[in-house]
Amino acid sequence: MVDLAFLDDEGAAVHLDAAEAASLLTVTDGLDAATTSACPGCRSRVVSAVALVDLLAGSAPHARGGELVDLADEAPTLHLYVVDAASRCRHRSWRDPGGEEWREATASRQPSRRRP
Repeated sequence: MVDLAFLDDEGAAVHLDAAEAASLLTVTDGLDAATTSACPGCRSRVVSAVALVDLLAGSAPHARGGELVDLADEAPTLHLYVVDAASRCRHRSWRDPGGEEWREATASRQPSRRRP
């Protein structure tokens, strides 16, 4: 089951299960250093592709780190979009312009929501 998904603007993706997502968020301190905008109600966010590569290079190794670096390096834009597939959040309190960018980029590409 997908817990966290990283998407680029063209739909390329890396899907993490719950264990992979938890370990990634631990070794990267919640992706905070790479985040340009985030939903305050869940883990969905917009991250800088360059900052994500730097963050992964400076953190403890992660099993899926290479795939995330490849996704970031090949991204057609400067941003990647993180989808919290485990959350039922509707992102209503995400009000900065990054929220609209995230919605547009992920509208038709979000992984299936996890059932409770």
